[in-house]
Amino acid sequence: MSSIKIECVLRENCRCGESPVWEEASNSLLFVDIPAKKVCRWDSLSKRVQQVTVEAPVSSVALRQGGGYVATIGTKFCALNWEDRSAVALATVDKDKKNNRFNDGKVDPAGRYFAGTMAEETAPAVLERHQGSLYSLFPDHHVEKYFDQVDISNGLDWSLDHKIFYYIDSLSYSVDAFDYDLQTGKISNRRSVYKLEKEEQIPDGMCIDTEGKLWVACYNGGRVIRLDPETGKRLQTVKLPVVKTTSCCFGGKDYSEMYVTCARDGMDPEGLLQQPEAGGIFKITGLGVKGIPPYPYAG
Repeated sequence: MSSIKIECVLRENCRCGESPVWEEASNSLLFVDIPAKKVCRWDSLSKRVQQVTVEAPVSSVALRQGGGYVATIGTKFCALNWEDRSAVALATVDKDKKNNRFNDGKVDPAGRYFAGTMAEETAPAVLERHQGSLYSLFPDHHVEKYFDQVDISNGLDWSLDHKIFYYIDSLSYSVDAFDYDLQTGKISNRRSVYKLEKEEQIPDGMCIDTEGKLWVACYNGGRVIRLDPETGKRLQTVKLPVVKTTSCCFGGKDYSEMYVTCARDGMDPEGLLQQPEAGGIFKITGLGVKGIPPYPYAG
């Protein structure tokens, strides 16, 4: 696999870059910087970045079927209008937990927006435990709660046959699977499909490729790993020149490129000197696998 190439395509200095999503229509990569309260759109052709600043930490962004975007901002599912830079709340969760915010989110194959919450961190990955829950926003804007007692709700995706939902609660150091009902959005029968090795550190964002294998960004591990959820084996490790890798998605031509976000928060001055690209957006080419287009929110 000597043809793998890793480049920093955008020196963005994100405090905590997250939720990369490819928008084919504009040849752009969407992503967020959570504590900076910014949603960004990087045009891969012009190399320009546009930003919308919102009123609370923004942890995920997704495409919307009718145009525009949806995002998780604070504890709200919001509709995001790029033209007038406005965010309108569609639903609010965790109203009894003043210290909570959303974390990672993604749209399922039926157009529901799944996202989970966590307590605000006092330092990266340091927080009050078991305060989060997993939710989804249905196309009619009603919200369902799946379970609580979550530490850091993180990466999520669905199997290619739409029968399995994959999910990461970071501090369990595990990638989990659920049986998934596309019709109802219900999940059941939770089990672990992969336990992270010590040097892989904390599992964060995740995406699936066209072979049904999972790619997981390892926070503090400086890598993305490719897993076979059926055998529980790690198939591949791709190391990056930054340690706080947060999430990954496929995009670009034929979804054959991988984009990886990362963070700077929690790094000391020496670490930042050694990793000048920390907080940037990375592109990995030559992996030899492709991803699938993101699903748009149907509401």
